[in-house]
Parts: sequence; structure tokens; C-alpha cells
Amino acid sequence: MSGTLVLVRHGQSDWNLKNLFTGWRDPDLTELGVAEARAGGKALAEYGIKFDIAFTSDLVRAQRTCQFVLDAVGQSSLETIRDQALNERDYGDLSGLNKDDAREKWGEEQVHIWRRSYDVPPPGGESLRDTGARVWPYYLTEILPRVLSGQKVLVAAHGNSLRSLVMVLDRLTKEEILKLNLATGVPMVYKLKADSTVASKEVLGDMSGAH
Repeated sequence: MSGTLVLVRHGQSDWNLKNLFTGWRDPDLTELGVAEARAGGKALAEYGIKFDIAFTSDLVRAQRTCQFVLDAVGQSSLETIRDQALNERDYGDLSGLNKDDAREKWGEEQVHIWRRSYDVPPPGGESLRDTGARVWPYYLTEILPRVLSGQKVLVAAHGNSLRSLVMVLDRLTKEEILKLNLATGVPMVYKLKADSTVASKEVLGDMSGAH
């Protein structure tokens, strides 16, 4: 029997709150972000899952979310692998800018294209397709084999790195994935078949803020 893959987007960060493009910059969680991460962990504790290993990105907001989840399920010292392959999409020259200021500088339409197209990167940054190009190989070589061997695996990462995974798991088109926003701190529990396709998916918590 193949295992379970749980995906959790990090809680609100300081720069989410300030409406800044974050990307590979490294702000911490806000108080709300900590509460969201703990709530996600509580939902997983109530679900009754115990993990074999955890994966997170090279950025502190995802790492702390991962730790809050593990604390909540009683596995504070679980082996956790950090890798920048799971980092947020790199927003390049937009990183650190207020989204309204970016619209003033480049125009509403251009910024919308960078934020919401599949394959048009901002200057010096990555498109969603570029993000997937580093997330997917890492998933196939490091994460998926563990799930298929029967392990229960936690991945705490970012909106766009996780959207890249959800796109593959849920078999979404590039048009569909652009409309998908993942709620912060809300776990998605995937059970996979032996052929790596999805047997079931459960969302633990309130997704009303996701769209």
C-alpha cells in the first residue's frame, strides 16, 4: 500500500501582510501566520496522522510552519529535509516591492501578466512553469519514492511551489492552475496509488479564504 502525502502552505508572513512581493526573500511569520500554522497542525493531530519524514524549503516562513505542524502532532524532532528546490517562486526584480508600487512602475496589465501567467517571468525571476521545472524533479526523486514505499510525508512550502505539485497531482491545466490559490496553513492530505496517481484527497480546514 502506498503512503500519504500532506502539503501545507506556510502561514501568513510579514511581507504578505505588507502586500510585498516576497519570492526568495526571507521574512518571518506574523502572529496570524503562527496561528495558521498551529491550526493546520491541530487539524492533522485530530486527523490522527504520524509522519515518517518532513520536507520544507530553504526559507524560514516554511521551516517554522513545518515545525509548528510537527509540534502539534507530537513529532517535534522528526527528521526534516530542507531544500531550495521547494522555495517560493523567485519574483526577481519585483522582490521586496509593494504590489501597488510595482503596478505604478510597470503598469497594471504587465504586473498582472507576471503574477497570473503560466510562463511569463518577471524581470530576473521565475514563471510558474520555471518554478515547476525545479519542484517536479525534486518531488520525483526525493519525495514520491518515499510515499510509494508506504511512508507518510509532510511537505511545508509555499503558494507557488505547492501549486506546481497540485497541478500534477490534481491533473490541472495551466489555465486551471492559474485560478487556484492555496489557503495558508490548511493541510491537503493525498493518498496515492501504486502508479503515483491520486487515490483520494482531503482538505483539512476552511478553504473559504483560498480563492
